[in-house]
Amino acid sequence: VQLQASGGGLVQAGGSLRLSCAGSRRTFSNNAMGWFRQGPGKEREFVAGISWSGDTTNYADSVNGRFTVSRDNARNTVYLQMMNLKPEDTAVYYCAAHKRAYGSRRDEEYNYWGQGTLVTVSS
Repeated sequence: VQLQASGGGLVQAGGSLRLSCAGSRRTFSNNAMGWFRQGPGKEREFVAGISWSGDTTNYADSVNGRFTVSRDNARNTVYLQMMNLKPEDTAVYYCAAHKRAYGSRRDEEYNYWGQGTLVTVSS
C-alpha cells in the first residue's frame, strides 16, 4: 500500500474532521499531493492540492475558506482539515500523489491513489 487515507467518519453539519494520508517516502518525494472526493451519484472532483514544499496550495471553490491542506514531509503525511462541514461534503475522500512537485486539478496527472475514506455529514 503506497497511500493510506484515514480520519473519515460521521459528523453533524457545522462540525469538523481532519483527514490524514500517510505514504511511503517514494510516493512523497518531490511530489505534489492532492485530495479528491466522490459523492453519491457524482463524478470524482478535485478538492485541494499542495506542492511538494508546501508553499503553494489551491482549493475548489466549494471548499475554499473551510478546508485547509497541509503536509509534513518528515512524516510522509498530508492532511486535510475540514471545518464547517455541510451535507454536500458527504463523499469518499481520496488522497493522491502528483507526477511533479507542483500539481494540478487534473486527476489523470496523479500517479498514486489511496483507498479512500468516507465522510458523512448529517443535516
